[in-house]
Amino acid sequence: PYRRGGKIGLFGGAGVGKTVLIMELINNIAKAHGGVSVFGGVGERTREGNDLYMEMKESGVIKKDNLSESKVALVYGQMNEPPGARMRVGLTALTMAEYFRDINKQDVLLFIDNIFRFVQAGSEVSALLGRMPSAVGYQPTLGTEMGVLQERITSTNKGSITSIQAVYVPADDLTDPAPATTFAHLDATTVLSRSLAAKGIYPAVDPLDSTSTMLQPIIVGEEHYRTAQLVK
Repeated sequence: PYRRGGKIGLFGGAGVGKTVLIMELINNIAKAHGGVSVFGGVGERTREGNDLYMEMKESGVIKKDNLSESKVALVYGQMNEPPGARMRVGLTALTMAEYFRDINKQDVLLFIDNIFRFVQAGSEVSALLGRMPSAVGYQPTLGTEMGVLQERITSTNKGSITSIQAVYVPADDLTDPAPATTFAHLDATTVLSRSLAAKGIYPAVDPLDSTSTMLQPIIVGEEHYRTAQLVK
């Protein structure tokens, strides 16, 4: 279960369906959701960003002739951009989400694809500044940079920001510092499995590896909770 006003991470290696799942979520939720959605494309493929924009236009989520009726805002800093731009674009998307929450008093869905690219851009900036690299070559300020982004994703008495973030897992290693640092900030983690994707099962969600703070008997019921714990 995902919490309103919470932070959800979609973890997976290359080609297991993170971006497709995010695109499906933003498309379906934007149609059914009364609030507004913000999509931050951080260091991913330009083609995917263009595909998402065209899809939104075709489905009527983005109304080009009347932008005030559109239900989604898109902000991109794709992989061809310099590291400074890629590092700031996640914060730009978040500022937009805060505007809709605080000024328009709306519930906002914030989609970020991909948090790993945000970390990667920070690593490049750190190297350009001549800082000593930390574990596995990451920047020494990894935890601080992640905190600056994640701690702003919160709810107020005016509205909420619910965040769904794709997190690339290098070499399918969940102990890598980038995904490991992200774990600490999330309310729910959905892990996408390569073995399930290889069998053609999509979305390739591994329920045994996935967790949520909402998985409690008072919320999901005693039977569901007990079954989940027994299976794990």
